[in-house]
Amino acid sequence: IKLSEVIGTGKDNRILKEDILNFLAKQTGAILPPSPKAEIIAPLSKSETVPTAPKDKARKIPIPISRPIVFSGKDRTEPITGFHKAMVKTMSAALKIPHFGYCDEIDLTHLVQLREELKPLAQSRGIKLSFMPFFIKAASLGLLQYPILNASLDEGCQNVTYKASHNIGVAMDTEQGLIVPNVKNVQVSSIFEIASELNRLQALGSAGQLGTNDLTGGTFTLSNIGTIGGTYAKAVILPPEVAIGALGKIQVLPRFNGKGEVFKAQIMNVSWSADHRIIDGATMARFSNLWKSYLENPALMLLDLK
Repeated sequence: IKLSEVIGTGKDNRILKEDILNFLAKQTGAILPPSPKAEIIAPLSKSETVPTAPKDKARKIPIPISRPIVFSGKDRTEPITGFHKAMVKTMSAALKIPHFGYCDEIDLTHLVQLREELKPLAQSRGIKLSFMPFFIKAASLGLLQYPILNASLDEGCQNVTYKASHNIGVAMDTEQGLIVPNVKNVQVSSIFEIASELNRLQALGSAGQLGTNDLTGGTFTLSNIGTIGGTYAKAVILPPEVAIGALGKIQVLPRFNGKGEVFKAQIMNVSWSADHRIIDGATMARFSNLWKSYLENPALMLLDLK
């Protein structure tokens, strides 16, 4: 509609709604209902008030019809028993430890290739070879250089006991809950022997048949959250231990080599937690760097294996 063609009947020849409707009626021949002429109302003074609309003329908002929800579920209370009860006790003691964290990423490209080469050989011996035996052995080699991480602190914080054996625990998610059996004497075990022991512990853990000896005596712990899909975690130390590591999932990510070229890398993130009463950040970082070097260049482990 060209407003220049519409004759306005309002104040100062302003175009009103009915002017538009009349114009349309003339153009189309349609018969439109008459519209009352708008009245020009002067602005109200401060002393005047706006009358409220009668209740019968007020706009009515439809009220939605709601049906009551029927739910028959009831709360259930159960006693804490078994592994969950032990976890309550352990984690309550863990809260007394001042934690500090340290994180890094590991390029496992070479280790992934090595494992693929060794898997058929291990399978021919009846053993499933995962990455965990390599992680455990590399940690043991690092603990030889930094024995403070394989120690325990007495309740009075007066004495530190350096553990001769590397009994490295592995957190497992089972139907009974989170359990942490440990591989005994890793410092004198081969990677194949560690893999064999892990297979045994995992089978017993799934069946709920782990013994007391398997679940006690740990000196250092690794928790593989990557099996569930996690990348980072703030792991909680298992007393009387003083350090724990959480391993994330292995991801294929782009990285740069020394020449500035992009290549496909197998990246895993690790999150360490340590007891800050006896372990400083520099020690944890140096241990992590050594552990990282063993995993990024698996051939280096051959020089220190015993």
